[in-house]
Amino acid sequence: MRSRKVTYSREAAFHALADPTRRAVLDMLRRGSHPAGQIARTFPISRPAISRHLRLLRRAHLVQERREGRRRWYYLNPEPLKEVDSWLEHYRVFWQANLTSLKAFVEAEHAHETKGGKTH
Repeated sequence: MRSRKVTYSREAAFHALADPTRRAVLDMLRRGSHPAGQIARTFPISRPAISRHLRLLRRAHLVQERREGRRRWYYLNPEPLKEVDSWLEHYRVFWQANLTSLKAFVEAEHAHETKGGKTH
């Protein structure tokens, strides 16, 4: 049996993550799988609206669906988030370098002030 490599679209993941309701669904599924009805009852929007959100999350491969009889269970698929994380890594390095520089500056200013250099 041949294994199939799934390609994840970073753009689809970003589009899915752009909506606060979809992010809340992902947060819910991060703690474990849930049936569609339970997900729908958690939010103050209609079942069809939740179904649309779940469909978009499925298309972005951020959630997967498992059918058990008439129930559809949804669970988180973290793999596409690795694509998002790899893209964000370039910016994380930028912020870490800038925060390190800021920390050094603040510490130098504090050392200068405590040695009597500046008074208020």
